[in-house]
Amino acid sequence: MYWNRFDIVEAWYLALGHCHTGQRSWGYARLCKMGEYFDPSPLLCLDSLSDNGAAIYWAARRKLLVAQGWVDHD
Repeated sequence: MYWNRFDIVEAWYLALGHCHTGQRSWGYARLCKMGEYFDPSPLLCLDSLSDNGAAIYWAARRKLLVAQGWVDHD
């Protein structure tokens, strides 16, 4: 992974959208906050991410699931 602001925002937007636990959750609040500065393409999906974006997505998804207790941390 390398630092690219567009990959990071797209990946975290998708990860938060896929892993939040409801409208009262921290993840949903963060997703809404991202909407103030990020207007995603209607075509944004996991397949549209770059290789770097996909790596960031999977790392973000794992981090969110560990924080929610859905998977064990290493």
